Amino acid sequence: MANQEEPGKTKIELIDKGPARITGDFTIAGFENIRGEVFLCRCGESSNKPFCDGTHRSLEDD
Repeated sequence: MANQEEPGKTKIELIDKGPARITGDFTIAGFENIRGEVFLCRCGESSNKPFCDGTHRSLEDD
């Protein structure tokens, strides 16, 4: 069987040196109209918290 997501199942993927990607059927408290896929900041430097704005790409490697 092909690698298919179960309908309605929520999946969290931690992207190496990047955001957390959340897909599926979920809600984020305090935010409406968030559906299907979202990228959440993990570096703490996004100007659009809690969402990723790509700032992590410009940070120096530790």
